[in-house]
Amino acid sequence: MKSVAAALIVVAGGALVTGLETLREAASAGSGPAGGSAKEVFSTVRDTVVTSARSASASLAARAPRARRFPAAATTSVTTIPASLAVPEVGAPSSPPAGARGFVPALEGLRGLAAVGVLTTHVAFVTRTSTGSTVKRLFGRLDLAVAVFFAKSGFLLWRSHAAHARRGDPGTARSTPAYLRSRLVRIMPAYGALVVAAMLLLPQNHVNGPGKWLVNLTLTQIYTPGFLVAGLTHAWSLAVEMAFYLALPVLWTAMKGLHGDAARWRIPVIAAFGMSGVLFPMIPWQSAGLLPAGVNEQILPPAFAAWFAVGMILAEVATAPPGTFVRLCRDRLARWGWWIAGGAALVATTVPAWFSEGFVHPSPGEFASRNGLAAAMAFLVLSPAVLAPQEARFPVLESAPLQSLGRWSYGIFLWHLLVLHYAFPLTRTGLWDRRMHVIWPVTVAGSVAAGAASHTWLEEPARKALERR
Repeated sequence: MKSVAAALIVVAGGALVTGLETLREAASAGSGPAGGSAKEVFSTVRDTVVTSARSASASLAARAPRARRFPAAATTSVTTIPASLAVPEVGAPSSPPAGARGFVPALEGLRGLAAVGVLTTHVAFVTRTSTGSTVKRLFGRLDLAVAVFFAKSGFLLWRSHAAHARRGDPGTARSTPAYLRSRLVRIMPAYGALVVAAMLLLPQNHVNGPGKWLVNLTLTQIYTPGFLVAGLTHAWSLAVEMAFYLALPVLWTAMKGLHGDAARWRIPVIAAFGMSGVLFPMIPWQSAGLLPAGVNEQILPPAFAAWFAVGMILAEVATAPPGTFVRLCRDRLARWGWWIAGGAALVATTVPAWFSEGFVHPSPGEFASRNGLAAAMAFLVLSPAVLAPQEARFPVLESAPLQSLGRWSYGIFLWHLLVLHYAFPLTRTGLWDRRMHVIWPVTVAGSVAAGAASHTWLEEPARKALERR
């Protein structure tokens, strides 16, 4: 209440001073004692109001937590008030968002949690623990954590272009060849190793011919009928992500004119791009003969545009001058409100009256609704981490275990299905046996070990070797 009262004092003071300024100008236009008297009244009241407003603002700043104090550099002035009367804007963000540039440790922790979420859903499916109760249905929907992966990619890959446009710089922030090379170097070495391992180690894959090898190695399997291959079924998301990597230069080139003052139109354009992903699965592609028979339109890249778009919008917000939306994410308690809302969006996808359970091919409307909720969930989960002040800390997300999980998350994601395959004979458990409590910890432990090994001995050496060329 004190902060609200102080804010009202400042706003009322500003309005009153503005009115008095008008009165002074009117009085100045006259002559004689009336004009002189009006000037004196204005001067006296102006000094009183400004002094009171500044005292209220200073009192509020003194009572605010350290992370919420606002330096003079963050103040703004109302254009109708002379510069000499400007007072700090109460509630202005104290510093640029943590996600405006550089490494964001909280995002690394969230990525680690997302990898474990996807793993959990796959374990729940093969142990028949993804349906039948609220908790089991939640296990069956943690694969929507892929939306967090996509949104994080959209954020990090778009951020430099958003900042470039906000500065009013012409052209684009990165050259397309250098960008595509960096993406290939990051993704393909470890993924290629996984394809070879899955094809050679799993007996059921020995029947696969050169065609299967080719489409899986080039991440084009989702565009063919019957693309599922043991140990590689989860790679559909990598195929979608690679398609987005290829589309991103087209998007940033198309929007390169929206810089400086025109940068305000960037978020609406990105939002329209995201909405296209919600509408895409509603189009009857198969019945209209627009797709080959057997190609699943619900795993094609356009169906997930919303997941990438929410990350791109966050990049635009993080690199823009901080405003009201940023302020809503900054309070320590507010972050929990955002995360609870994100969790509610995820839980909504498990309600049987609204959505089917388990791995059932949904109707176009159900699929679009579920994807929309997943996009909202990703946005709500990432926003507090991205838009927090640079000095804000997230003790759990920035803890050593979660930072390690985040660093190894790509390897965990890649190798967990192979680990899951061998977890059954290792624990003397039959496929589809309801023993998630046995299979899950073994799969987590094995996948974390595989992810750490992949990062240390494969991903990083390959990246360093290929980047030097």
